[in-house]
Amino acid sequence: MSNQGTGPDLADRIHGGWLGRIAGNMLGKPVEQGEVWTRERIDGYLRRAAALPLTDYLPEPADAADGAVLRPEWRQCVRGRIHGSCRDDDVDYAVLGLHLLETHGFGFSTEQVGDLWLLRLPYLQTFTAERAAYRNLANGLKPPLTATYDNPYQEWIGALIRADVYGWTCPGDPCRAASLARRDAVLSHTGNGVYGAMFAAALISAAFTAPDVREALETALAVVPASSRLARTVRRVVSLHETRLPWEETLATLSAETAGLGWIHTVPNAAVLTAGLLYGDGDFTRTIALTVRGGLDTDSNGATAGSVAGVLTGAAAVPARWTDPLEDTVRSAVFGFDGVRISALAERTLRLATTAP
Repeated sequence: MSNQGTGPDLADRIHGGWLGRIAGNMLGKPVEQGEVWTRERIDGYLRRAAALPLTDYLPEPADAADGAVLRPEWRQCVRGRIHGSCRDDDVDYAVLGLHLLETHGFGFSTEQVGDLWLLRLPYLQTFTAERAAYRNLANGLKPPLTATYDNPYQEWIGALIRADVYGWTCPGDPCRAASLARRDAVLSHTGNGVYGAMFAAALISAAFTAPDVREALETALAVVPASSRLARTVRRVVSLHETRLPWEETLATLSAETAGLGWIHTVPNAAVLTAGLLYGDGDFTRTIALTVRGGLDTDSNGATAGSVAGVLTGAAAVPARWTDPLEDTVRSAVFGFDGVRISALAERTLRLATTAP
């Protein structure tokens, strides 16, 4: 299933995926406001705090003007102040996905995903497409109408951030991972919103067996329609990277080509994620640092990049400066999971991955 023999074993890779998702999420959380925190502004912040190149969690703001526009949770997410992970929807959905598979198995239905949201997830901890779908569920609508009725966010990034657990529990089986992610995604998303979830799940699944991140990306591209905007955008990043164009210029090019889609849309965020992975080139710190410096939905992109990089390297190879502050603890709004150990989540995920029918 995994690159056993020379590389990390399956348990270490799954644990690495969880740690990477949480660390990447924490890194990006203070600057998660794409129209405010542009690439240039993020690098300016880091420069003023003497933190370029970025090799650790964000530093405290060097001036009051920066601090005033950080996310309000920043004090729990900057270096020296982190004691366990902050609560965040990017981690809540990974926890909820694990609970879904433990409760209903790999044959779960889209309706069961919705039922679990209503039972376990507070309405005010959902956003954009998820909040629209939640409201539709509470009003008695059934999937796939829950995704389309009064929901202008159908192609935003929400379904992509829910996909990791399907990759972690289907190591080396990207088609199956994508199929599970699709079943979850159609509760709230359509089109590129669904393709983003399928791509992310397949990418994480492929990272267990691929020799490098480029190969994992190629494998993941095979599960989404080649003509989709998502696939074309990811391939565009791959081709620019191949020409040895600098990372900044690649992102500037993609930013121009995806202008108008908004900072939470799946497509421009997939470009930032792909660039972070390719230019990070398998190095955990460089991967999540470049991804977050890429702007847009920084905590979501950092989380997914961290998940892929953590699977590729395994938990043991993730630098302690990222993992020690997490104190093996997850804060979560999912009922029954607040304060759970990251290691326990990884063990439960491993059980699913190794007992899947």
